[in-house]
Amino acid sequence: MNEVATVRVQRVMPAPPDEVFDEWLDPESLTEWMCPRPSRVVALTLEPHVGGTVRFDVDASGVGVLITGQFLEIDRPRLLRFTWSNSNWPDPTAVSVVEVTFAPFDDDQTMMSIAHSLVPATEFGDFHSGWTDTFDQLAALLHHRQQADGRS
Repeated sequence: MNEVATVRVQRVMPAPPDEVFDEWLDPESLTEWMCPRPSRVVALTLEPHVGGTVRFDVDASGVGVLITGQFLEIDRPRLLRFTWSNSNWPDPTAVSVVEVTFAPFDDDQTMMSIAHSLVPATEFGDFHSGWTDTFDQLAALLHHRQQADGRS
């Protein structure tokens, strides 16, 4: 039997929960911040309803990776849950679950947390650093937008 792990990452985001939540369901925005650089989302399918498709076609430094899943729960602006399968895992048919929570924090900020469960144990390090970098990219994007809007 393959061992699995849960990756947990959290970070304060410089925007209120509804804005941070909406970044996860905005295809244009997702292509800007999803996936740790230098990897990039090159194509995206997003059907934001329970049972809807989540699909990221990723260029991981010249290697094509396909990430697929389905939305399990959408509770704006508190919770997103979706499945996640990754074409470059040892077993590309393995299904993991991503749960992202959004909680108010201080003045107009959000504590965003992720619990990515059922990740193959061999992938734990890559996914922990990947989600950490991805969260940092989203925080930088939100901060840049606030500066552009004159909010910071």
